[in-house]
Amino acid sequence: MQETKTSPVPLTILLAAEAMNVLDATITQVAGPAIHADLGGPASTIQWFGAAYTLPFAVLLIAGGRLGDLFGRRRIFLSGVAAFAFASLCCALAPDTAVLIGARAVQGAAAALVIPQTIGLIKTLYTGPALAAALGWNGPVVGLSAVSGPLLGAALTELSTWRAAFLVNVPISIAVLAAGRLLPEDRVAHGVRLDLQGTALASLGTGLMVYPLIDRWNWALFTGGVAVLVVFGFHQRARRHPLVEPSLFGHRGFPAALVTSTLFFAVMNGLMLVVVLHQQLDEGRSVLASGLTLLPWSGGLALSSWAAGRWLVSRHGSRVAFAGLASLLAGILLAMTGPLPLALGVGGLGLGLFTVPFFTTALSRVRPHETGSAAGLLNAVQQLGATLGVAVLGTVFLQGHSLTRTFWLAAALVLATMASTVLMYRPGEGSPQGS
Repeated sequence: MQETKTSPVPLTILLAAEAMNVLDATITQVAGPAIHADLGGPASTIQWFGAAYTLPFAVLLIAGGRLGDLFGRRRIFLSGVAAFAFASLCCALAPDTAVLIGARAVQGAAAALVIPQTIGLIKTLYTGPALAAALGWNGPVVGLSAVSGPLLGAALTELSTWRAAFLVNVPISIAVLAAGRLLPEDRVAHGVRLDLQGTALASLGTGLMVYPLIDRWNWALFTGGVAVLVVFGFHQRARRHPLVEPSLFGHRGFPAALVTSTLFFAVMNGLMLVVVLHQQLDEGRSVLASGLTLLPWSGGLALSSWAAGRWLVSRHGSRVAFAGLASLLAGILLAMTGPLPLALGVGGLGLGLFTVPFFTTALSRVRPHETGSAAGLLNAVQQLGATLGVAVLGTVFLQGHSLTRTFWLAAALVLATMASTVLMYRPGEGSPQGS
């Protein structure tokens, strides 16, 4: 057991599965038109190649985290990976759009089982400085996978076929399943039950909020979703075995982390889509060329997240997170006047500098019995933020093809992210010792 706690192999297994799942959330962004040209059907189905994955993924994340608490994180993790592999094969072999959309929905549901378990298993496997380092990899892997999805989808579609974008998941899933014996089983020690009423309320509220963002604007549905989630909050306070542990909200740090995650991933995913749309619609570039435009964005994230996890956070603490947001803001402002590749590189550096200290801080105070709830909530609001960013920034851009107006809105969201990040930290946590 001692060797397991220090070995990087289990972490690699978990992060590989996480990367595979997150990649598929965005992999159809640039491949959608090619898929439609091959399978046919009405043009409205193109948006559902991605939405069919996003909707069940977002709706089931909180329940997925709780299932790991109840039945064992390794068991739920490996079940999700197996279901994801089967659904990916169905996507690759889909004869028409109906089968593809259905298989994408199964993929999203399977991802909702996999993603929340990674945090809980990491906290089981590692302790002390090793835990901080392992958690530090979570954010960069999520971010890099999200921004690499369109690039991978474009490359596979142009060099081979869009089916390869799904087929590649099968051998990766098989490898993860084969290595799953290296992962420990972990579940909540004291007896808890699945809150079925809470699960239904959380799923309905999240669905009502997310659906109008990925299909068409409908403020009545969105407002209804908010209202259902408010009812869900009161319901949880009265439950003996709640779906979400109320103790997570005993300090402002975790609620602030939820707001911060929503805002940050709205900026990251919204800008990524806008850049790709600009390259294809305004510049007339191909699928692959528009995907390659994001290389400085991805490269900057990879480089800065490695540096942050390796030594910057241990030396400078939470100041690294604010430096990351400042760099992201600088990249957005530079994009209005300077060369786009340079601006994306500066912005990408900011992404990596922010994600490492953010995820480490957001999860540092989470206790074992809160892990499933915390992981589900963090991933759910991350998905909500990504969907919100795509909807809002994408709509603003498409209304007038104005990059400047879109970038100004993104800059405002970054400033809001800075404000919410301040609330995550206790007084004195701005130093390395305090973080």
